[in-house]
Amino acid sequence: MRRSNLSIRYLRVVLKRHGPEAAVWRRRVAIVGGAILVGLVALAFAHLADRANALFRQLYALWWWAPLVLTPAGFAAVAWLTNRFAPLAKGSGIPQVMAATRNPEAALSSLISARTAVAKFFLTCTGLLMGASVGREGPTVQIAAAIMGRLHKWLHVPLRSSVYIAGGAAGVAAAFNTPLAGVAFAIEELAAAYEQRMTLLVMAAVLIAGMVSLGLAGDYVYFGVMGQTLSVSQALLAAPLAGVVGGLAGGLFSRLLLGAGTTELRSISWLRRRPVLFAAGCGAVVAVLGTFTGLTWGTGYETAKDIITGGEAPSWFAPAKFAATLATAVSGLPGGIFAPSLSIGAGIGDLLREFLPGYPPGAVVLLGMVAYFAGVVRAPLTAVIIISETTASRGLMMPLLAAALVGEFSAQLLCKEKLYHGLSKRFLP
Repeated sequence: MRRSNLSIRYLRVVLKRHGPEAAVWRRRVAIVGGAILVGLVALAFAHLADRANALFRQLYALWWWAPLVLTPAGFAAVAWLTNRFAPLAKGSGIPQVMAATRNPEAALSSLISARTAVAKFFLTCTGLLMGASVGREGPTVQIAAAIMGRLHKWLHVPLRSSVYIAGGAAGVAAAFNTPLAGVAFAIEELAAAYEQRMTLLVMAAVLIAGMVSLGLAGDYVYFGVMGQTLSVSQALLAAPLAGVVGGLAGGLFSRLLLGAGTTELRSISWLRRRPVLFAAGCGAVVAVLGTFTGLTWGTGYETAKDIITGGEAPSWFAPAKFAATLATAVSGLPGGIFAPSLSIGAGIGDLLREFLPGYPPGAVVLLGMVAYFAGVVRAPLTAVIIISETTASRGLMMPLLAAALVGEFSAQLLCKEKLYHGLSKRFLP
C-alpha cells in the first residue's frame, strides 16, 4: 500500500512537471498559437490595407481634386481619434515594442495592449484610405507583439522581453513573407541585448508565422523576381556611390523626423501642442504633393515594383515621396515607414541609373533601396535580407551588403542616434 501511494505521488509530480498543464507545454502552446495568429492577422491586415489604398486611388482617378479636401480632413480625424482613444498607437509601432521590452508586464496594459493593437490595425488602414504615405509593416510588429503577449498572459506563462521580440520578428516575417528578415530584425533592431534563451522562441515564432503566410498567400516574392547581377568592377563603383547617396538621404530623414519631436522652434512647438491642427497641416502637404504628382500616395509599393522591373519614375519622385512620408510620419498618424522607405530608395536608385549608363538598371535600383533603408533604420543586415528576399536577388548579396554598410556609416554623419531607438524614448516613463 505504501509503495502504491509513493507511485501515485510520483506520477502526480511527473504530470505536474511534464504533463499537458505543465508550464513548458503552456509556453509551447503560447508560442505556436501566437505565431499562427500573427500569420493570420498579418494576412488580413495586408488585404485590408491594400483595399484601402486601392479605394483611395479609385477616388483620386475619379475626382483629382478630392484629396485636397479629404486628406487634410482625414489626417485631422485620424489624429483626433488616435489622441482620444489610443495615443500609444501613434507612429510606426516598432519604437513601442522596443520600449515594451523594458517592462514587459506593464506594457501589456499600455504600449501593446489589445486596445492599442486594434486601434493600430484600423487607424493605419484609415490613414491609407486618406492617402497617407505609410506602410503596414511597422504596425504589424506592434500588433504581433500584442498578440504574442496576450496569449502568454491568458495561458499564465511568465512574460519576458523575448516574448515581444519573438512576436515582432514574426510580424516582420509574415508582413514581407521573409522569415530570414524576421530573425535578422529581432537580433539587430528589437533586441538591444540578444539573449541565448530566446533563440528558439524567435525561430519558432518566425517560422510558424512565415509558414502560415506562405500557406495561405502562396509562395510569392514581394517585389517580384529580379535576376540581374553586377560584375566586380561595376560593384566597386556602384555600391559605394549608392551607399553614400542613399545613406545620407536616410540619415537626413531620421534627423528631421527625430528633430520634429524635440525642436524648440516656437512655431513647431506651438503646433505640437495642437496635434489635430498639426495633422491637418501635414495632410495638406501630403494632399498637394499627391495631387500634383499622382505617385506619392500610400505605401509606394506599385511605383517601387515598376522601377525595379525596368520602368522609369520622374526625377522628382524620390524627393516628393521623401517629403510626403516625412509629413505623414511627423503628423503622428498610426503607420509605418518600411514600405515608403523602400519606395524612396527605389526612386534614389532610379536617379543613380542616370550616372551609371550601361549598368544593369534593376541592380542599381536595389543598391539605392538597400542603402536608403539601411540609412533610415540603421540595420544593414536586416536591410540586405529584406531586399534579397523580397526580390529573389541572391546574386547581389555582396554588393547589397557593401552598399548597406556604406549607407549606415554615411547616415551617422547626419544623425548619430538610431531612428527607432530615439523614437522609443518617447514611450518610456
